[in-house]
Amino acid sequence: MDLDPVTLARIQFAFTVCFHIIFPAFTIGLSAFIATLELIWLKTGRDVYHRLARFWTKIFAVSFAMGVVSGIVLSYQFGTNWSRYAEFVGSVIAPLIGFEVLTAFFLEATFLGIMLFGWNRVPPWLHVLSCCVVAFGTFMSAFWILAANSWMQTPAGFEIRADVAYPLDWLQIIFNPSFHWRLPHMLLAAYLTTSLVVLSVGARYLLAGKFPEESRVMMVMGIGMLAIVGPIQAFVGDSHGLNTAHYQPAKIAAIEAHWDSSKPAPLVLFAWPDEKAEKNLYEISIPRGASLMITHSLDGLFPGLKDFAPQDRPPVLGPFFGFRAMVGVGVVMILLGWIGAWLIYRDEETVTRWYLRICSWAWPLGFIAILSGWVVTEQGRQPWVVEGLLRTEDAMSPIAGWTVALTLVLFLIVYGIIFATGLYFMNRLIVRGPGGTLIEPPNKERPTRPLAAAHGEGQMTPGT
Repeated sequence: MDLDPVTLARIQFAFTVCFHIIFPAFTIGLSAFIATLELIWLKTGRDVYHRLARFWTKIFAVSFAMGVVSGIVLSYQFGTNWSRYAEFVGSVIAPLIGFEVLTAFFLEATFLGIMLFGWNRVPPWLHVLSCCVVAFGTFMSAFWILAANSWMQTPAGFEIRADVAYPLDWLQIIFNPSFHWRLPHMLLAAYLTTSLVVLSVGARYLLAGKFPEESRVMMVMGIGMLAIVGPIQAFVGDSHGLNTAHYQPAKIAAIEAHWDSSKPAPLVLFAWPDEKAEKNLYEISIPRGASLMITHSLDGLFPGLKDFAPQDRPPVLGPFFGFRAMVGVGVVMILLGWIGAWLIYRDEETVTRWYLRICSWAWPLGFIAILSGWVVTEQGRQPWVVEGLLRTEDAMSPIAGWTVALTLVLFLIVYGIIFATGLYFMNRLIVRGPGGTLIEPPNKERPTRPLAAAHGEGQMTPGT
């Protein structure tokens, strides 16, 4: 049996990346949500915000740990499976990843302990500050990762020396042509994903008749984010699409399943792109719709897939269906936000059971949109791993296919166990709800400083 190492390595990296990205995306949004809850609590003094902050911090801890564990292997794959890629881009990508460690991981490592274990042990303002710093750290992590990935999409600020990309201008490298749209697009996706999870948990509690005060706060905050940020995300996504049409026209052609550039392109709502026949089967489309969206003119023209040599075209099925899944989820998010805002205006958001049932099952939609968007981004860049500079097949290490297949099977098993375990613990925390506390209130007989018990007669109880 002939095992193609390139195909297997791509499947392996796609699997590990797709598994990993859902956890950082969730923690980016959740850390901002927790920081917001604590700021409101510090301002208003209302205990409900403090209880919710403690509750979501426990879930944040599990998600953060899963993100760290699942992300470690990605850097190793650069050396094991993609050594030629590491050699070609190492002078550019490695410093960007290093900056992430220096500016994001160090911040998180310093203040995460206070965030997780500082309840009743540090002044309230310091705990709130720690939550804000952790949220900023997750933002900085996204900043550097998106800078590196955007450079692979639209490389700038470099020159080729001895067949290696050599950095010339770090500002151009970091703020490359697609970065200023890709960063907000990803951050807003993370915030919307978390909002849907928060909204769903609040709706489930209300349907079960539990935690009414906490549930209403979660519902209102989740709905507010969807109603306001959802349309902003639509604008950012459209602007990102126009940027992609300028710098990566083959990707846009694949997204729209657009073959012939000699006439205005329809907006294809559904079709089955046939890459061999270079046409769409079972097409349902709006005439000239894609031309209007891409060029802002009904008669506008933009490159089609036939304008590119077959070996330079991206696969069509992934970007085509991935984009439609992402946009479809985005429309549902906006509708849930606007309907929820109307119900809040009528003071009916906590009693409209049909709406609560829909929201209670909406939690995976944000993750689906993120994964769909990454399929569009990464498959749409093919056959290049660095746009126009390094082909994917040329970035591989000289390894046998069976070795990649073996590690892929191991990853499937290990990641499956990690995912199941993480979901189990997060579900247990959600079932338990925000009624309990992370740490018992301090009293004179029980110390709140970790080492103080060594000098006292009392024995520390769990959680103190």
